[in-house]
Amino acid sequence: MADTVRTGSPVREQAALADYTTLRLGGPARRLVEAATETEIVAEVQAADERGEPLLVLGGGSNLVVADEGFPGTVVRVATGGVSHRIAGHGAGQGPVELTVAAGEDWDAVVAGCVGEELAGVECLSGIPGRAGATPIQNVGAYGQEVAERIISVRVYDRARRAVTDLAGADCGFGYRTSAFKRSLQTLPSAVTGRFVVLSVRFLLDRDHLSAPVRYGELARALGVPEGGRVPLAAVRSAVLGLRRGKGMVLDPGDPDTRSVGSFFLNPVLDGGQFAAIERAARAVTGPRASVPCYPAGDGQVKVSAAWLIEQAGFRKGYPAAGAVTGPAGARISSKHTLALVNPGEATTAGLLALAREIREGVRAAFGVELASEPVLVGAGL
Repeated sequence: MADTVRTGSPVREQAALADYTTLRLGGPARRLVEAATETEIVAEVQAADERGEPLLVLGGGSNLVVADEGFPGTVVRVATGGVSHRIAGHGAGQGPVELTVAAGEDWDAVVAGCVGEELAGVECLSGIPGRAGATPIQNVGAYGQEVAERIISVRVYDRARRAVTDLAGADCGFGYRTSAFKRSLQTLPSAVTGRFVVLSVRFLLDRDHLSAPVRYGELARALGVPEGGRVPLAAVRSAVLGLRRGKGMVLDPGDPDTRSVGSFFLNPVLDGGQFAAIERAARAVTGPRASVPCYPAGDGQVKVSAAWLIEQAGFRKGYPAAGAVTGPAGARISSKHTLALVNPGEATTAGLLALAREIREGVRAAFGVELASEPVLVGAGL
């Protein structure tokens, strides 16, 4: 197949990817094309696959760390739009609502719209940057909610079958910050876009002015309700945005602590034996009364706070301090949130990854735990 016949979509050569990521880091893409329709997305992906060149499908760039050298292939920037509603079942307007969202829609705008229309189920996911199409890939979650709980199906282009198909939520392999979409990367060596390219997502939401039961302690305290309580959707959204702003997790051009990919490290999920070993290590590091923050993760496992492990290993908010040098200068831990690695304005990707390695090695030395990275690493050698 020859290069795709264009339909007016802009194409840029040597486009600086720093302009398309929330970290504001990354070198140029060999070729960047904006795809405003599903047809254009599929055509561009097919063309890149047939040319045998590297492919990056780009949404909001909020979960990408791009090499300083850039990306030697085609970047397809998803710019589709559209949100549609349908009453689920055979109700007369009072039942659950099916919400179909194009992959290129801004996620927080979708959540704000749901809150405004009294559609409950995603209100705790307010303030998360990026596009709707990325939410099933990461199984985006925060403050006790995950999109997996609300996804009916995901419309995708299957690069292996060269066909558009709909995958039921039960077939998406959702887990903690993962999915079949994310895991498909493991079958494609050196790939940064997996087998499935998300085209749209269908959610099932409750028609209700009250939130789903609040399950996250920090949010419940901010709202002044017991865990399991319900409050107006707008109150949940406001509280979540306030909590996220306090951690530098709402994009703000005037706040360098928001120039990040959000949480860089995942909270490790451990079995009973691994957790007991962490507790022993914690007592050795912090004293005999050490208490390791953890949360049930099902199947006898627990989720341990990566932020706590990082801080107890000696990496505090703002590390390294101004003027300190630990490799290429610039990158540091957010002054508001230990899990966020930020670009204050003069960082490089190499420096950011050097800091991540230093933190990972420090936690391993102190606790014997290997922290996994959450963002996708894009470019040669990453």
